[in-house]
Amino acid sequence: MNLALFDLDGTLIPGDSDHAFGEFMIDLGWVDAEHHRRANDAFYRQYLAGTLDIAEYIAFTTSAWRRRTPAEQAEASRRFVAEVMQPQFRAPAFDLLQRHRDAGDLVAIVTATNEFVTRPIAEAFGVEHLLAVELERDAAGAATGRIAGVPSFREGKIARVHQWLQRLGHRLDGFERSVFYSDSTNDLPLLEIVGEPVATNPSPALEAIARERGWRILRLFE
Repeated sequence: MNLALFDLDGTLIPGDSDHAFGEFMIDLGWVDAEHHRRANDAFYRQYLAGTLDIAEYIAFTTSAWRRRTPAEQAEASRRFVAEVMQPQFRAPAFDLLQRHRDAGDLVAIVTATNEFVTRPIAEAFGVEHLLAVELERDAAGAATGRIAGVPSFREGKIARVHQWLQRLGHRLDGFERSVFYSDSTNDLPLLEIVGEPVATNPSPALEAIARERGWRILRLFE
């Protein structure tokens, strides 16, 4: 059995689910449009620049929905996937995942987007294992706006992968082949420790690094 890890935003989908969910909160009328869009766009620019404060961002993005009822949250999640994410699903991404499943590989999505946004997306892709930013919950199960454990962001993705594999009784260096698909330089820490880093739909910065280091470049959406 080999290991196949996938980033989500920009890798398996052409857009960014985190930023899109912020826009969807505006569409639902759950936030002040001008203020929320300004902040959402600013956080996204920080992410692209590699300067995002993930704890600050989680406090912001969950504030749009965490005081809503569970039923409202569930319906918003359902609509987001159907109305916003479904149009971003592409056959080449499903085909790539299926090739790894057919080969018997252990497959996981490793994303810096939080689990509330990404769990139904992973399910739509048919991926059982999701390593996303986990949200702290209070005694009633409501999100507090804080992160639980290590956020799966930058170097945190390495820690989360090791923790997950340990729970399954595996080690990263125990696989004959380990591959990680990502579009972003934010994922350089994890790309650098797998056996086969694949720059997938890469940003210009990651493409330059991939060409310099001889990494495979894959374009799923052309």
